[in-house]
Amino acid sequence: KVVTLAKSKKFRDNHGKILLEGHRLIKDALEAGAVPQTLFFSSVGHLKLLPEAAIKRASLVKVKFEDIKTWSDLVTPQGLLGIFSKPDPAKMSYPAAQLASSLPLLLICDNIRDPGNLGTILRSAAGAGCEKVLLTKGCVDPWEPKVLRAGMGAHFRVPIIASLDWESVPTNLPAGIQVCVADNNDPDAPAGIASVPRGAGRAGSAPVKSGPKAAPEHRDEEGAAGIPELEAQHYYEEWARAPVAVVIGGETHGLSPAALRLAAGTGGKRLLIPVVPGMDSLNSAIAAGIVLFEGKRQLLWRHKQEED
Repeated sequence: KVVTLAKSKKFRDNHGKILLEGHRLIKDALEAGAVPQTLFFSSVGHLKLLPEAAIKRASLVKVKFEDIKTWSDLVTPQGLLGIFSKPDPAKMSYPAAQLASSLPLLLICDNIRDPGNLGTILRSAAGAGCEKVLLTKGCVDPWEPKVLRAGMGAHFRVPIIASLDWESVPTNLPAGIQVCVADNNDPDAPAGIASVPRGAGRAGSAPVKSGPKAAPEHRDEEGAAGIPELEAQHYYEEWARAPVAVVIGGETHGLSPAALRLAAGTGGKRLLIPVVPGMDSLNSAIAAGIVLFEGKRQLLWRHKQEED
């Protein structure tokens, strides 16, 4: 019953518990300091693959493999499931190699509602060496089983702060940070006018003509006032000055007006990924990977220049 309930966001929120499945994910969680409560295993051999000291803190329950197959979301169940306390990023011990490679690069996810996309984005964030990932309230729960599977252990390599409203996002960012957004470029828009936000990763193929950083506000498609215009540039042009954050919006709902206002308030830019004419947009996870690794490249290059 607990295993079944742990797949529910309501249960996870009310009880502060998450469900992890498979040796790799559970081992990563234990090594990062996540607290196990109950481990269900079909054979003792499964436990031998885990840190002995860590599993002593958990209740160990041997069950039939057929039961685990019934509970499992995996195509090929491994015979190991765990109920853990929901991790607190402030108390986690992230891998030394990850910390050594950490950059002053942050990711803000805005309206990412597809579990596979969010998991893939978190994996890219960990791979690029992001210092932290912030998720707004419009995002899918990062501890949903599908997100965990797609994340491939990223949840235990980079701090993830979830369910933030936009008023509290700035308090989770370092002082002096510049916030940029991965946004669409409307090739039909007049020169110098930023198009209305319709989704992250979209990019037209028309030449980009940058507008002023603090251009007058205009009304969006729904008539709501207060959407600031941002200077637009291609993602491969210089933009990553430490510290820097990138906002990635979901493909369905796109960027929040609050994301654009935050970027405008920090002197941020719209980062455009040019695509072949006729292509509407890139998948948000692909766009995140492109922009984050370009940010990593620019930060490392700038650091090398300063050292020289």
